[in-house]
Amino acid sequence: QVQLVESGGGLVQIGGSLRLSCAASGGTLSRSAMGWFRQAPGKEREFVATITWGGGMTYYGDSVKGRFAASRDNAKNTLYLDMSSLKPEDTAVYYCAADASGTYFYSMRVSEYDSWGQGTQVTVSS
Repeated sequence: QVQLVESGGGLVQIGGSLRLSCAASGGTLSRSAMGWFRQAPGKEREFVATITWGGGMTYYGDSVKGRFAASRDNAKNTLYLDMSSLKPEDTAVYYCAADASGTYFYSMRVSEYDSWGQGTQVTVSS
């Protein structure tokens, strides 16, 4: 069973940058769509980014386009999310997800991922 562990969250000032990492173990994800989602208190889990198997294509939620960049290193079984120009509304718990079954080339839907990390808190404050 695939296990995902996020890291890199923390407190950052408005306009700052952070890099999140998601390390996978228990299986290879080189042929799995992977994604990032986030959830703020009292809100539903929101799509942030998804990346295809080989990392050649990425898709982003409207609220993060132009500021966030997803990438992956299949040799290290690791997914990344580079976040810049951070805003207070980016404050949330960030989750990485994997389609370990290999069903999807990419996905923006929570329901299409079968493996999730425990989340890492990102807080953007002045």
